[in-house]
Amino acid sequence: MPKLLEVVRNPIAYIAARWTPTQRTLRRATMSALLMSVFIIVTGGAVRLTGSGLGCDTWPKCSSESLVATSEMGIHGAIEFGNRMLTYVLSAAVGWAIVASRAVKPRRRPLSRLAWAQFWLVMSNGVIGGITVLTELNPYTVAGHFLAATALLTVSTVTWLRAREGDEQPRPLVGKPIKQLVWVLVAVSGLLVTVGTVVTGSGPHAGDSSDVPRMPVDPKSVTELHASLAWVVVALTLALWFVLRAVDAPVGPKRRTRDLFLVLMSQGVIGYVQYFTDLPEILVGLHLLGSALVWVAVLRLLLSLRERGLPPTGTGPSDDETGSAVPHPAAQSDDGRAVPAAPAAG
Repeated sequence: MPKLLEVVRNPIAYIAARWTPTQRTLRRATMSALLMSVFIIVTGGAVRLTGSGLGCDTWPKCSSESLVATSEMGIHGAIEFGNRMLTYVLSAAVGWAIVASRAVKPRRRPLSRLAWAQFWLVMSNGVIGGITVLTELNPYTVAGHFLAATALLTVSTVTWLRAREGDEQPRPLVGKPIKQLVWVLVAVSGLLVTVGTVVTGSGPHAGDSSDVPRMPVDPKSVTELHASLAWVVVALTLALWFVLRAVDAPVGPKRRTRDLFLVLMSQGVIGYVQYFTDLPEILVGLHLLGSALVWVAVLRLLLSLRERGLPPTGTGPSDDETGSAVPHPAAQSDDGRAVPAAPAAG
């Protein structure tokens, strides 16, 4: 009975006291939450692009008579209800990240807090999604729903990156002017994503075949603004690349800058093709995926500007699953330099 009470009172602490995940398990747990954060953005876009936004016409039930979608609701009801069910898959992935982050030893409280932040963002975004349905796809609540999903993507990306490094005080790898340039790039990228929601809110894909209101702005003008901001981000990325090369910066920031540039180029091609082909649904969906990947690349670049050592070794089994906590003699940090492994605890 005492053990049962302990499980009921704090199941995560109960698991943490009896299980220590390997570093590989921790990475996989945080990666699963990140992948599901991207996936839920894409599937949410699919709901809108298929005109299924009101397939379930109320919330939290699917209809006033049914908790779930019925055959009478057709394919739109199935799509909308299916996307709602994916929230539980996302919650399971976030739950795995929470348990793994809490159970790792030595305990990493900042990492655990990041994992828990994902849970609260999932819950809040579920409520915003419900409000979106109840307001019959008001374009401003739709935009808020996407921005809340982007906030979840932000935290899940940072959690994944933090799980791959240690908890030492951050040590800068570049000078202050470069950090300032990157922060400008981050700010413009955030503005780019935000303006993208206005493009969506004023565009033709309202999310349902009914008379859904649109944002009172000219779609062509806001699309051109969106494209201009994208070119500013590209220019800042190229400028950063040349500066990093000129000062012989570490490998990590240069690689992340290159990755961002490649994602931006791919996203730009999709963006222009969809614009000149009257926004076909499949390309709009790919562009939505690209926006998530651009934001992940921006965050990876930002966090590559400093290092925090290797993850704590802990006392659990090593990544080769041999059952011993023997650290590798050396590993590479994100800047490409060899870093000695931390000593085993105990």
